[in-house]
Amino acid sequence: MLSVNERAYQIVEDLIEFAEDYCVDVIELRNGATVIDCGINAKGSYDAGMFFIQISMGGLAGVNVQLEDVRDVSIPFVYVYTDYPALACLGCQMAGWKIEVDGFKGYASGPARALALKPKKIFDTLGYEDDTEYAVVTMESDRIPNEDVAEFVAYECDVDTSEVYMLVTKPNSLVGAIQIVGRVVEVALFKLNLLGYDVNMIQNAMGKCPIPPICEKTHVIANDFIAYYGSVHLLAKQDSDLFESVTFDKTAYYGKSFEEMGEDFYKIDPSAFSPAQLVVNAENVCRVFGKKNPDFVLKHYS
Repeated sequence: MLSVNERAYQIVEDLIEFAEDYCVDVIELRNGATVIDCGINAKGSYDAGMFFIQISMGGLAGVNVQLEDVRDVSIPFVYVYTDYPALACLGCQMAGWKIEVDGFKGYASGPARALALKPKKIFDTLGYEDDTEYAVVTMESDRIPNEDVAEFVAYECDVDTSEVYMLVTKPNSLVGAIQIVGRVVEVALFKLNLLGYDVNMIQNAMGKCPIPPICEKTHVIANDFIAYYGSVHLLAKQDSDLFESVTFDKTAYYGKSFEEMGEDFYKIDPSAFSPAQLVVNAENVCRVFGKKNPDFVLKHYS
């Protein structure tokens, strides 16, 4: 059986071995767990951001970063593709696990969710459960997770604490910015699942999104960039009228920023999380939905 934690662990090994090259810090906790700081005290890097996405997706994705013009302004974009869309995006990358332990708060993604089954109904939909000795989790937080957090993850995943690997970054950092917009495909699958489409019918997926400027509101701008300029291409076995309702212009929030929707993203209407554009190739037909809004992107560049 394909193990998303084992695939992710292979990438983690490379990140640890060349930590200095990738501008991340490796921290060995007293109970044997490993923390990789990708953007709290560590500077981070474009490579670290790409690794963060790949690890978050259980090693089932390809990732690239390159410059692209929005009108006449060159902006870095992240490109993501996967041949295992449902498992990589919903079974791993989705921030489906809120961890709160002794004052630590983190939004957890990554293949460890497939061991802890967080949330279980997603894994019932996917028909998947991992079984391996490693637990690899990626987190958004403003602080480094400690031994208590590692013990909690180990317990929930039923592994030894020494086999827990926690990658962490704050959202308002280079790696944080890259990994947020690197969720552009996941956002599309999340919306489809919410609408009732069988995500197991999606065979291949690819997406791209501009990386926001690094500032105090990077996390807000990143979600705005997905909603107003993120584009996703899906190859699906089954066509559906539900595709027409996926994009952000079909929501009640079009024209607004995520800053207007609230600080706690877990309390925002789930239907608001949508890509700007969706292209679907299904049953020998290719259709385009939604629209990109370059003005919403360019207002952040003077």
